[in-house]
Amino acid sequence: MHERLRVVLVHWNSPRDCVRTVAQLRRGTVPVRITVVDNASDPERREELDELLSAAGALGDGDTLEILDCPSNLGFGPGANRGIGRFLATPGDGEWVALVPHDVEVAPDTLERMLHAAREVPNAGLCSADVGDGMVPVIDPYFGGMVVPGGTDPGWEEVDYPHGTLMLLRRGCLAEVGLFDERYFSYCEEADLALRARRAGWRVGLVRGAMVHNVTLGSSVWLVDYLQTRNTLLLVREMSGPYHAFIRVCFTLVQVIRGLRDPTTRPPVFDASARAAGVRDFLLGRFGVPAEIDRIR
Repeated sequence: MHERLRVVLVHWNSPRDCVRTVAQLRRGTVPVRITVVDNASDPERREELDELLSAAGALGDGDTLEILDCPSNLGFGPGANRGIGRFLATPGDGEWVALVPHDVEVAPDTLERMLHAAREVPNAGLCSADVGDGMVPVIDPYFGGMVVPGGTDPGWEEVDYPHGTLMLLRRGCLAEVGLFDERYFSYCEEADLALRARRAGWRVGLVRGAMVHNVTLGSSVWLVDYLQTRNTLLLVREMSGPYHAFIRVCFTLVQVIRGLRDPTTRPPVFDASARAAGVRDFLLGRFGVPAEIDRIR
């Protein structure tokens, strides 16, 4: 019988998706203790979350599910830190904590596969599940986080950073290198954490065959493109220095101009004003909660 695994689930304004994810986690082969971190959902959505969890029989047992309410929308990384902090303050929670957003589909044996693979790897510090695209996350000194074709063998595959769709984080690793950098708000925080972990000698992997899928984009295209632009520049500067960040700024501006002139060159997530705002805020040192947070809706 597995020990109960703490799962931190970060939620905002999607109660039905959240309850569906909770149900999948509870049906898995690893017993879980779920901490739902609610990022200041709208009052009616927050009330609906309680109602749906109660109807599903998930509320009422504080040992298997709890809800932590944030005073404002802190973002994914800072919200995750609140739940992970609960794990770190509870030594009985064991060596590993899992982290998921509210809108994922998780196979019943995913957490079991991840735990088994991580326990077989010396100095394993962080790992993520397999989204089924055959790719692995890498970090480029100029372009930040990206993906490239990976292997096909089941089990642990070494990567530069774990993606945030479903992660396992080791207590000893977090105690040594710290939690997510809250300047990122959302996007790139897992790459930054992995850089710190790898520099400290921890290994980072993707567990091939431990399946998970992200159901929705989660935020508006504008906000996603803004955060990815701003945070990639921050990651590149922290990792490689100001010169590399300057080159990345130039490349981003070229992308914006080209995308405006020729819409066929635009990637699936593209908003020229979002990218310009991301560059602006990076240059001005504006990080954390975006000034245009209302665009999340």
